[in-house]
Amino acid sequence: MSAYAKPAPADPLPAAYGGLVSRLLAYVVDALIVSMLIGVAAAALGLVASVVGYEARELARAVLSGYIVFLPSILALYCALFWLLAGRTPGMAVLGLRVVTTEGRPVRWLAALVRALLLAYFPVGALWLLVNRRHQGIHDLIARTSVVRGP
Repeated sequence: MSAYAKPAPADPLPAAYGGLVSRLLAYVVDALIVSMLIGVAAAALGLVASVVGYEARELARAVLSGYIVFLPSILALYCALFWLLAGRTPGMAVLGLRVVTTEGRPVRWLAALVRALLLAYFPVGALWLLVNRRHQGIHDLIARTSVVRGP
């Protein structure tokens, strides 16, 4: 090492990054919560439509079909809002995980939204965390975020 060489900067985040299993379990918990909420809303809509009449039943069928198509968007919105407001989703809170920027700061709205959309529509990109030293998936790399353990 020469006298003018600078040492490599230290990693600003703790070494306890969230791994594949804990992140997958948190995602499954969150997906179940969103699915249950949508299921309750769909059941309520179907109940109201059955009482109102034929036209409302047809409208309810169309809306229920749309739920299936827009489920990833609803999950992305759910995740982005929780990451923005609390830094973690309920599933992540159960497993002691938190989303932060690569500098260790709370996630901003654009990063939360980009991360959530990529994770919802390209979930296979999360497997990149198996080869990344900070356990970052493609969605983390693009949004410049990390998932860490701790409060």
